[in-house]
Amino acid sequence: MRVVRLKSPASVANLHVLEADPPKPQAGEVLVRLRAASLNPHDDFVVRGIIPTTDGRVPLTDGAGEVVACGEGVTDLRVGDAVVSTFWPYWLSGDMTAATRREIPGETVDGYAREYACMPAHAFTAAPPGYSHAQAATLPCAGVTAWRGLVVKGQVKPGDTVLVMGSGAVSIFALQFAKAAGARVIATSSAEEKLEQLDRLGADDLINYRSTPNWGERAKALTDGRGVDHVIEVGGPATFGQSMAACRLGGHIAVIGLLSGIMAEVNIPALFSNQLRVSGISIGSRADQEDMIRAIHVNRLQPVLDRSFPLDEIATAFAHYQTQSHFGKVGISI
Repeated sequence: MRVVRLKSPASVANLHVLEADPPKPQAGEVLVRLRAASLNPHDDFVVRGIIPTTDGRVPLTDGAGEVVACGEGVTDLRVGDAVVSTFWPYWLSGDMTAATRREIPGETVDGYAREYACMPAHAFTAAPPGYSHAQAATLPCAGVTAWRGLVVKGQVKPGDTVLVMGSGAVSIFALQFAKAAGARVIATSSAEEKLEQLDRLGADDLINYRSTPNWGERAKALTDGRGVDHVIEVGGPATFGQSMAACRLGGHIAVIGLLSGIMAEVNIPALFSNQLRVSGISIGSRADQEDMIRAIHVNRLQPVLDRSFPLDEIATAFAHYQTQSHFGKVGISI
């Protein structure tokens, strides 16, 4: 099989396509013929060396394909099933614990930039019916993150107002889930072209945060001064204050990203006096993914795909991803 390995020192230039023997499933494992993968900020951090990993690691956390062999004791999946990976293979349901916070494909164990992967059966779920492998591969990181932040922790309901920040994959999925739930969506971006694309996806109100620096106040004004119910916070230190300003009393901020850094000063009195609820989101569990996939199927949601690159061109895919010019998911066909 073909397999991509990240050699030290980590960089796009050190992604190498090699040949290897396909693995064989042991008890409790499945062998999956991977057909597609997708890129996420986490993968980019690994490839750039920001997140350290072992020399020769196979990158990518998101993969989709079909089961071609099952080890002894596997009952939930069968040969021929279309499946998609989970970000946390051992976080099956409920809240994360120290015991389930282990093994991240593409970081601490080999990921899905390869033709065959052998993993515990619980590291995969069934893909949404009717989805292509390329569509399914968009879900494990970005889709589940948006779902857990908005639905599991936010408990979004019809009539709520959701503020999505920028046009990254998590924000796009959050927009789609919010609209499916009957919520109103306020979307922000600094690019008019991307605001037009967000409008076509169903955003009810648009804010250019470059021309409107106090966009939190603007979002609140759009709700007649009440404030938004949910913020999908992907910016980090540079945006958190505006997210707080946008919220209603008792509003919810799902903290997902750190595009502007890792340390922030927080107005603590504003946090408690406005009774804001802040949730730190680190993807989600296998059960979250299964719930999300049922909702995707019922609501006939379609992921937004930007471009797909062959496995042999994975370095080109990362170079494209790093330009930040994409809208939707950047995929890898295998």
